Amino acid sequence: MNDLVHVILDEPQSGVWNMAVDEALLEESLRSGTVFLRLYRWSEPTVSLGYFQKETELRHDPRFANLPSVRRLSGGGAILHHHEQTYSCSLPPSHRLAQQPYQLYVEIHAIFAAWLTECGVQITPRGSNSDRKEEPFLCFLREAAPDLIVRGHKILGSAQRRRRGAVLQHGSLLLRASEHTPELFGLCELNPKFPDTIVAADQFAKRLASCLGDVFVTGELPGPVRAKATKLANERVATDSSIAPNWKVPIDQISTD
Repeated sequence: MNDLVHVILDEPQSGVWNMAVDEALLEESLRSGTVFLRLYRWSEPTVSLGYFQKETELRHDPRFANLPSVRRLSGGGAILHHHEQTYSCSLPPSHRLAQQPYQLYVEIHAIFAAWLTECGVQITPRGSNSDRKEEPFLCFLREAAPDLIVRGHKILGSAQRRRRGAVLQHGSLLLRASEHTPELFGLCELNPKFPDTIVAADQFAKRLASCLGDVFVTGELPGPVRAKATKLANERVATDSSIAPNWKVPIDQISTD
């Protein structure tokens, strides 16, 4: 494989910043051929809308009326990011998994499944897609084959965005239920002994990185990526349109949420 994976372990940040960084990493992978893996959380409860979702759907649910919101690059249903671990990986067009987008879901989710099994969690992939004509608003009420399921509850879902052959995949692992969505159980409700504090440890990052490349190095966000993310975040704040689509590149994506 001979790929070097640049691993970034971020502190909790705002939704606007988190999504700006993911977009900037995708652009950097496309520009420089770099492979990135990022683990991060959210500084406050935040709703991310899928690329095609309408803002009116969000405003119709009073639970989310006063929460910050942001639009993702990827499609699928809305996610309330609260007590969760989020990951993203960005691959250049030359990467083997950029040519096999569904296999990227499979391999990343397999790493999560193996680790959770070692932690004593009984977990299974869903294995089939939903046949519903209309999908629920929230991602974690939707059904897709790669989803990871614990006792009938979805605890990991991922989505992708492709841009001129490069691929961004990001996903959320539910750790605990939020007071805003108490119907969505996390691992701590489903398995009270689950050690959620170790999710972002270096060793787990190494395991995730192992399916993306042969060698990994942990570091901070590269300067050009930080500058691009700052520009993107400032544009959204300045125009007060953080939940409006700001990406003009034609969409070619797969979503599991």
